[in-house]
Amino acid sequence: MINQNNSKPTTSGTYYFINMILNANMNWIPNQGIQLPVVLAEVNVTANEIQVDFTVEEPEECFRAEVREDNGRSWEDSCVEIFLQNPANREEYFNFETTSRGHVLAAHGPDRNNREVLPQSEIDKIIRTKQLANVAGNLICWGMNIRIPANIFGLSSFEGCVLRGNLYKCGDKSKTPHYLSAFPIETEKPDFHRPEFFREF
Repeated sequence: MINQNNSKPTTSGTYYFINMILNANMNWIPNQGIQLPVVLAEVNVTANEIQVDFTVEEPEECFRAEVREDNGRSWEDSCVEIFLQNPANREEYFNFETTSRGHVLAAHGPDRNNREVLPQSEIDKIIRTKQLANVAGNLICWGMNIRIPANIFGLSSFEGCVLRGNLYKCGDKSKTPHYLSAFPIETEKPDFHRPEFFREF
């Protein structure tokens, strides 16, 4: 769900921002009968980078923080994800999956089965700024700001590019697995690797 869409000129080109709420597909069995996280995301795009600022409030049963390295099994932890069609090659998409600790799994390829993991030298270009988790009642509150430069995609700039993708929140190995997305995914069970459901940001 898109709440707000604005743009304004800056010295680095046109600046776009979109505020979004991530929602659960309630036809998916894991999302039924549980207290779901509340996830807000602000997407900012400049000529040089795409930046997504996630704010997460989730029940303790949804929270997990076990992954200790980049290119680990990020999706098993409390994780926010950015999936983007490659603007330089529309036949593939990138996934950037970041835990509450700031560890990221990054890969690209044409589908879920043919992924090439980014080397650490490329992952180090992805700036991650975390808001330390804190407890409010039965909720764990945390945030993550992720900045992905255009050169990750082999581009010098996002000028003139149309960015398509989706944003996700999951936690496959938490006590209460859950699956949220910014744009709806109409599948029988949770499946984030479905670029046919990407939309323009």
